Amino acid sequence: MDSYRFLSSYYNRFTLDVAYPKWADFFEQIFAQENLKPHLILDLACGTGTLTAELTMRGYEVIGVDASAEMLMQAMERTIDMNPRPLFLNQLMQELDLYGTVDACLCCLDSINYITDPTMLRECLRRVELFLEPEGVFIFDINTLKKFQDINDQCYVREDDDVYCVWQTEFDGEVCRYDFDIFEQVGGLWRRNQESHEERYYAAEALVSWLQEIGFIQVKLYPDLSFGSLTGQEDRIFISARKRKIK
Repeated sequence: MDSYRFLSSYYNRFTLDVAYPKWADFFEQIFAQENLKPHLILDLACGTGTLTAELTMRGYEVIGVDASAEMLMQAMERTIDMNPRPLFLNQLMQELDLYGTVDACLCCLDSINYITDPTMLRECLRRVELFLEPEGVFIFDINTLKKFQDINDQCYVREDDDVYCVWQTEFDGEVCRYDFDIFEQVGGLWRRNQESHEERYYAAEALVSWLQEIGFIQVKLYPDLSFGSLTGQEDRIFISARKRKIK
């Protein structure tokens, strides 16, 4: 899977509909509900660093981790003039290895679904717990089964001045495959690049069980960016969990 090797250059243009300030507001509301005032935040699978930059502007110290060197290059350019500047690390989520602990970990935009091996996902959760401060909070979101079923066998198009992106989806009930064709205008010609991404469906109940087995407590589920009750019609669910307090 060549994740974001070519798409990274256009990722920000294709995700203009993602309201990162609203996401940051939601996370801060959870911090307040959990009576937590984080100083150092881990933005796990930070991508091009849009949320990282938003959190930095709000006064947090932030570490951004992503498996894609190309995405991290975009993130570093985005935050080059910030002071303090976020620290970026090129790591797989399941190989997370920090220099110390963080007060909170955020993992956004269904990045958890990108870990298609359940064993590796459990290792990711274990490492997040390891590098959290006692009573620190871990917040992430997942795509639901409804979302994957709705996009199955669909074709999508995004077009800009010098790039044309077409992607098709195929969901087998467990893994969703995204096949991208990216056409870039170079001079008077168009150059075609291809990428394939995969996401795995995880039931929220299974994730809650794994979190609790690892040692997380106070595991809570939220509808997409809200604090209402789950209806079963959500495309996205957020999950928060706390690390135990040292006795």
